[in-house]
Amino acid sequence: MTTPDFAEITKTRPEKSLITPLKKSGGRNVHGRITVRHHGGGHKRMLRLVDFKRDLFEVPARVIAIEYDPNRSARIALVEYPDKLKRYIICPLGLNVGESIVSSNKKETEIKTGNCLLMRYIPSGTLIHNVELNKGQGGQIVRGAGTSAQIMAKEGDSAHIKLPSGEIRLISLDCHATIGQVGNVEHGTMYIGKAGRNRWLGIRPTVRGLAMNPVDHPHGGGEGKSGQGNPHPVTPWGKPTKGYKTRKKKWYSNKFMVKRIN
Repeated sequence: MTTPDFAEITKTRPEKSLITPLKKSGGRNVHGRITVRHHGGGHKRMLRLVDFKRDLFEVPARVIAIEYDPNRSARIALVEYPDKLKRYIICPLGLNVGESIVSSNKKETEIKTGNCLLMRYIPSGTLIHNVELNKGQGGQIVRGAGTSAQIMAKEGDSAHIKLPSGEIRLISLDCHATIGQVGNVEHGTMYIGKAGRNRWLGIRPTVRGLAMNPVDHPHGGGEGKSGQGNPHPVTPWGKPTKGYKTRKKKWYSNKFMVKRIN
């Protein structure tokens, strides 16, 4: 089992004004039926209210702490504005306590890690994260630990953004993005090490279909150790899985794809 060293963490208790209780669902919907398998248990958590919109423009904020967030792989930074208002943001790589960052709609704003700008004012080739898909909606993509997108080119009113998956997508130049790469880059190299650690994270055991009986799964049954028997792997309900493409052919966002990965 490997764990991060938490060397960047400077504050162990969350800001009380920025947390709210987080209720567990156990993977169940409003009718009490399991709609997401393998969810349940896990350590009790409080939800940190992260500012993905960064909508206090032209007001500098000072980083006063770097904190751990149990609800995401990235670290979060606690920033304070001149009027003593505090907010959490996704902590980019290289952002330190004491530094000043700003969210701006002006062209002359410095291209600096942690600053949030309109896409039209960010030079091509710059690494970005917390990217908006629609103007004013707040960052929705590229928020996981160690991830970053890159502005490949600008054409008309859109920018060509290369996402961490390798997909290239058109995003409006009027959308905001934050400069830099998301921190905690070693998250992807962590080794869980034991089953109990997954239980701490709220992940329940997964049983292979091959180990079940025919009544429970299409891959089940057979004498001795046998193969799945299907021409392709399927879910417990008979739908193709493990690499089967599920994206709709006429999905509304297909027109924004320059290079697809599925």
